Amino acid sequence: MEKIVGGRLPTPAINILPTVEDFEIASARAVGRLIKAAVGERSRCLVALSGGNTPRGIYRRLGDLLTSQSVDLSRVHLIFGDERMVPPDDPDSNYGMVRHELISRVVIPPSNVHRMKGEMNPEAAALEYEQELKKLFLSFADRCDVMLLGVGEDGHTASLFPGSPILREQQRIVRSEFVTDLGKWRVTLTLPVINRSRAVMFLEAGEQKAAIISNILAAAQPNEELPASLVHPDPGSLTWMLDSKAASLLPSPLGTRVS
Repeated sequence: MEKIVGGRLPTPAINILPTVEDFEIASARAVGRLIKAAVGERSRCLVALSGGNTPRGIYRRLGDLLTSQSVDLSRVHLIFGDERMVPPDDPDSNYGMVRHELISRVVIPPSNVHRMKGEMNPEAAALEYEQELKKLFLSFADRCDVMLLGVGEDGHTASLFPGSPILREQQRIVRSEFVTDLGKWRVTLTLPVINRSRAVMFLEAGEQKAAIISNILAAAQPNEELPASLVHPDPGSLTWMLDSKAASLLPSPLGTRVS
């Protein structure tokens, strides 16, 4: 389903929820189902987590869901899609947000949480994380089971920004990048590891993302000016979870509206 045919992008599954609360509940349930399925089918699950503000409520609900359903989290490992170069207790830390909203709500072995070290030199942090992931991937057939992503208003995903040379990376699975528009360094997973995932899920809510989501989903071909359009897991599933405001500029037949 996700292969590019004739240069065109595949049509992803698009689920549109009426409210932010509905979006958070449905997204948490969808992620929970993927985790349970992976544990049931392969005895383990590797989840790559997105940062930013949108997933906060999803992570809270996911933590409560995993606890209530007694999911064996000793079989679940958490990694990160990207990180800002700040210490883990900084308000901008993706790890810090996930620790507060999700990790603190569940019983998961600390050794199963693999964070990018934002307090380090960016390239040193990227190289160290890459080596850690290469070892971890040996237990997961070199693939993430679940890859959660967001989208910036410029079309970036993880820390893969428009026009960046990293978008053409084929060998490295983790890279550091100085984002000129932000004047800051980031560490990010690269497209090869994202596109090897068994299931990729974009999570977006809010009217401010409507225009860029419409542009991405209308793109006929992969476009380096819209990095999220370069995400096409092969083989794997691609799903967008949206609230009604984020989906407000999509053509009405596009997507499944869930009440």
